[in-house]
Amino acid sequence: MMQSLTPDVEVRLSVGQCVRTLTTSKEKEEVTKTLHTLTSYLDDRPQSTITSAQRAEFSRAHYTRTLQFLISNINADWLQLLTVAQCTELWDGLFLRGPPDQSLLVLMDGISSMSSPSAGLDRLVSILERFLQSGRLTVLLWTRCQGTGPSDSPQLRETLLSRLVALPDLTANQLHHHNKTIFLPQQYYPLLARDMLTVLERTCQALRDRKDCSLTFVAQALGKACVQGHSALVFGVLAPHLSCCTLSDMVWQRVCWKLLENVPERWLESVLTGMVQAVTRPDALSRIMGNLVLKNKKAQFVITHKLLLLQYKYETRVLSILLGHLAQDRERRPLLIQVLRSLCQAWANPSAVRHTPLEQQLYVSRALLLCVGLLSDAELQELRSELLQCMLGGMQSHLDSSVVRVRRMGMVVGECLSSRMDVNGAKLKFEYEHDEETEELLSLMTPLSEEEAEPLDDRLDLPQDVKGKTVPSQAVPSQAASVAQKSGADPDSELDSDDELTPYDMSADQEMSQAAPPRYLRDCLEAFLSSEDPVRVDLSLRAIEGLVRKNTSTAREVSVELSKVLLHMEDRYNTVGFLSLRQAAMVALTVTDSVPVTEYLTTEFYSMNYSIRQRLDILEVLIMSAQELSQPITDKGGPSKAIQRVTMNTPLYPGDDPIHWRQVVERRIQSKTKRLSKGVTHPPAKPTPNRYAPVAGHFFFPLLRNYDRPQVTFDLLGGDHLVLGRLIHTLGLLLHLAVNAPVATQMGRALLDFVWAVRYHVDQMVRRGVLFAVCSVFLSMPSQSLLVELSDQLFETRAWLAGMTRRMWLKRAQSRCSCSCSVCVNLRTHAHTHTHTHTHTHTAGVSIAGKWRESRMSCADCL
Repeated sequence: MMQSLTPDVEVRLSVGQCVRTLTTSKEKEEVTKTLHTLTSYLDDRPQSTITSAQRAEFSRAHYTRTLQFLISNINADWLQLLTVAQCTELWDGLFLRGPPDQSLLVLMDGISSMSSPSAGLDRLVSILERFLQSGRLTVLLWTRCQGTGPSDSPQLRETLLSRLVALPDLTANQLHHHNKTIFLPQQYYPLLARDMLTVLERTCQALRDRKDCSLTFVAQALGKACVQGHSALVFGVLAPHLSCCTLSDMVWQRVCWKLLENVPERWLESVLTGMVQAVTRPDALSRIMGNLVLKNKKAQFVITHKLLLLQYKYETRVLSILLGHLAQDRERRPLLIQVLRSLCQAWANPSAVRHTPLEQQLYVSRALLLCVGLLSDAELQELRSELLQCMLGGMQSHLDSSVVRVRRMGMVVGECLSSRMDVNGAKLKFEYEHDEETEELLSLMTPLSEEEAEPLDDRLDLPQDVKGKTVPSQAVPSQAASVAQKSGADPDSELDSDDELTPYDMSADQEMSQAAPPRYLRDCLEAFLSSEDPVRVDLSLRAIEGLVRKNTSTAREVSVELSKVLLHMEDRYNTVGFLSLRQAAMVALTVTDSVPVTEYLTTEFYSMNYSIRQRLDILEVLIMSAQELSQPITDKGGPSKAIQRVTMNTPLYPGDDPIHWRQVVERRIQSKTKRLSKGVTHPPAKPTPNRYAPVAGHFFFPLLRNYDRPQVTFDLLGGDHLVLGRLIHTLGLLLHLAVNAPVATQMGRALLDFVWAVRYHVDQMVRRGVLFAVCSVFLSMPSQSLLVELSDQLFETRAWLAGMTRRMWLKRAQSRCSCSCSVCVNLRTHAHTHTHTHTHTHTAGVSIAGKWRESRMSCADCL
């Protein structure tokens, strides 16, 4: 008997079979069954047939690869077979029901690597939006706290932290103006903070149940979010709730202390700075931080030195909270004494008074007064000598300054220190002008009481925008009742109205397609390259022209690749209007990105292994593109003049017409006045730049590059007369559209040199093309350039044109005259000889034509 397979082998074989099925299958039932099989490995319900070992093996070794396979086939044809509900349940469910850390990493990598914009990118963005809204971040953080996830490397943990914290930046760089609201920093970081609060609540409950948890990952996420500059958004949600929860719960206090202790030191400063600014009371900061300032040297440096002496951008409230936190605990009061001595030294330093900014001096003065106000009487007696020395030295330094505000600051601080120390019952008193600055310094000696502090409950209220969205429930029944009363006034009045219904005219209805047309150019390109669904290819072919003209920046990125695909595309599905749709798309690409696309088309015109139809298509695309570029740009997006006139000038009611009575009288006079001529009634046309002139050379000169190099499948000067005639005609049109352009002279000279060698071609279409090209040269080139640039060829061309004119006269005479007079017989004979030998001299031709003109009056058949 065969041994039973182990769970890892069984899962590997099953997942491999599912991947092969999705790669090759085109049946909806088979695809649905395969996706159900993959989804079953994420089902942890009791009735599931998948064992826990198989689920663990799938999550460990196969989940990430499965998601990467789905993203790589996001534009596959089998995905189009599923309905919207099936895609949401099966395809999206694989991302939303598996390990959240792996899902987040795969989603962020897929969004970053996918071309923008595209339908696949929209789908991944929608899944990521649902990922955040369904609380998967909470599951991710809680899984890391429990330690139930697979062990990972420090590099993988750092990558996960980077994707988690920098999600708004990554999505903004990829989506640009199409970014979702939930991905904005103002929405995402408060959401992340709420998920952290949920995880902290679960941690408190786990500790009460005597279960171990780790807050390392949450602390790292908090520190990384703060160091990137989002501490205000994060602590705007965390601080009020932590202040409330730690008020009477010791477990919450232990969790908060452990959270801050696990923050890496390189991010601790940003965390402490954000938290100090977010809390409202010193006791709240003490409950959240605990004695972290005593356990961590980095925290001690930040709290006691950097925020007080090196930085001066914080409000007085922040200083009060910092110093109050140091003063509230007996173990932290020595740090308060240390801070006081540092502040006294900085305030009394003459060099600091002269060289530090005035704002920093004011900041230090506030901190000094707040710190002195927090001292007890015993501490004040112990530090009396140091304070007295600081007061006298600092006042001397400030009073010696030439700045009025500095001197006033020294007087106010001296008065406050003397009154606090009460030296021999004598108090200093200075005469100075009172303003807001001095009043603030004087008020710092009397700290706020408990009642004057900001209440905590006000910080926990719902936001105003949420309150404003509340709708009274009584409004709906009242509106329904009013509608019922109106409809119930005459219940029998509409019973017989069905007899008068007329059927709709459905003769012009069109069949609605089940598939949605593509919205992005890259989706069209993907459909042309890999899709075998006729409906999808047809929709892409019909939508591509509009997408190119609408999204010009994206079109320039894929213009050459799309032109290559369209040029080689065949009508495999018998699409209605295939040639016109393909040609319109290529013209739109050429107009949008002229130089690269034109360079590609003109190069491919002389390449091997192209059919005559493809070479003629290239010429037609070049002509139509040049015609569109040479025409002025018209604003097709705005409303028409008739619509604007009705919108702007038509009043809502007949009596509200704001026309002044003078205008009415003027109109009546104008209508009854007879005029012989009104002159110019329409304004002159507005001049617009010719978009074709700068790129005319890119259209024209490459077509003259390799015409004399025969190939195995293409010989322009040999048997491919049709292509040669169309080429000459195209060159003439390109020159004619470049009239008045600076490059027209060079184009005309090059075209005349080219057609002069084939002016006696055996094919009639080629000779007509040469005649058209020569006429285009003389009509398009500036008159002053004809004698300068074409002096050697001008007279020869004139003689050739005269000879062509005589040949046309002779052919006309030969076809029209059938009489038997000697003149007409001789004329027909010379015409036949001239047509085949081209050996008559100019004199003979003139004499024959003169004889024919002289005999026209005598021979009625020659008329």
